[in-house]
Amino acid sequence: MNNAQMSARVGLFFVFGVALIWVVFQSLSTGKITREDGYELVAHFKTLKELKPGDEVRMAGVKIGTVESTRLEGRRAVAVLLVSQKIQVSKDATATIAMASLLGSNYVSLDLGSANVGFLSPGATVHTEDTPDLNTIVRELGDVGTKIDTALSGFSQSVNGGKTGPGLIGKLDKMVDDNGAKINRITTNLEQITDKINRGQGTIGKLVNDDTLNNQLLATVGEIKSAATETKSFVSSAQAIVNQVKSGQGTLGVLLYDKASADNLKVTLRNVRELSDKLNEGKGTLGKLFNDDSLYLQAQGAVKKLDRTLDGMGDEAPVSAVGSAAQALF
Repeated sequence: MNNAQMSARVGLFFVFGVALIWVVFQSLSTGKITREDGYELVAHFKTLKELKPGDEVRMAGVKIGTVESTRLEGRRAVAVLLVSQKIQVSKDATATIAMASLLGSNYVSLDLGSANVGFLSPGATVHTEDTPDLNTIVRELGDVGTKIDTALSGFSQSVNGGKTGPGLIGKLDKMVDDNGAKINRITTNLEQITDKINRGQGTIGKLVNDDTLNNQLLATVGEIKSAATETKSFVSSAQAIVNQVKSGQGTLGVLLYDKASADNLKVTLRNVRELSDKLNEGKGTLGKLFNDDSLYLQAQGAVKKLDRTLDGMGDEAPVSAVGSAAQALF
């Protein structure tokens, strides 16, 4: 093997090695060897959560592209998405960074958006929504655990006591010790009361043990129920009467709601009032009879004359008696 052949082989292996290194570099950095056809969309996030070029872009769980590149613009992180030409993204679609699994890489998730709102053009900015990552969730769970531990410590100190003084249990023990005699007396009194009740002493004891009082109480309750039923019936009857009166039925209903009857009643009352006024004023025969004393005196004289005439009629003939009576009256 001459030097020329050796040099050619070395050069060939060098080129092959460089190509292999480039393929490995592209595979590790972007996840692909060649650039795919598609159009770019720009997504802004507060944090990319370890998102890197080559990670998948999914819509409804289906891969539609990859992350082309990432960069930092001011206080926002930017991910350039390369979406397949066959896929159209709605203008109101929302992009979020999701986890493939606890140990897997992240990916960009796009929802379907709404229909009939149009589609994003190449280079447009897609609407994004930041979601908590695993580290944030773990940190928040740690904060919750700390708060729970603090609350339990405070509760334990309140119950068992601590440096600030005795707790609830200690206070209860002290209260029981200080009032042991009173508690014993109360317990003794309760035992005596329950013993009297069991023996049927006192009102409660008789009520509990004597069937007579129980029966009387039941009878009283029955009478109360009966009275309540009668009262309800009376109220119903009264309501029926009121309804009849309101509907113009019956004498009272006619008087209250029938205009013609009411007018007739008014006329009758006016006539009675005018008649009583005439009687009081002495007008007419009855008015004079009630108010003129001369008529009374004349009638009284006529009665006396008739009385004397009847006394003298005992010995006269019937015809003479009638004539005498007529002469005495007229």
